[in-house]
Amino acid sequence: MELIADVLLASGAFGAAIYCFVLQRRLKKFTQLENGMGGAIAVLSAQVDDLSRALGAAQGAASLSTERLEELTTRADTTATRLELLVSSLHDLPEAEGRADLPAERRMRVVRTRSRREPEVAQ
Repeated sequence: MELIADVLLASGAFGAAIYCFVLQRRLKKFTQLENGMGGAIAVLSAQVDDLSRALGAAQGAASLSTERLEELTTRADTTATRLELLVSSLHDLPEAEGRADLPAERRMRVVRTRSRREPEVAQ
């Protein structure tokens, strides 16, 4: 009976040794940097760093665009208020009679020009 127990114990130890050997070889292949999972993890880590830098740059550009848009919106509101005042002041002017009878040179024209202070740049 002891002999059978010793044989079973030895075969179990031998099986465990083979199992450990197979696991050790798989672990080596898994952690190789050239073609294993270690290489894939290293590449993904580098890509995450690049994407983090790109995201930071995009957030900076978005905040600058937001500030510029807020400035332009404020200017547009101010200009709209001025235009409303000008239009309301036109209602106070007396109407000229026979406007359609005026020659083409005497009719009023509206000429719009761009401001020379800040050139508009399309982004």
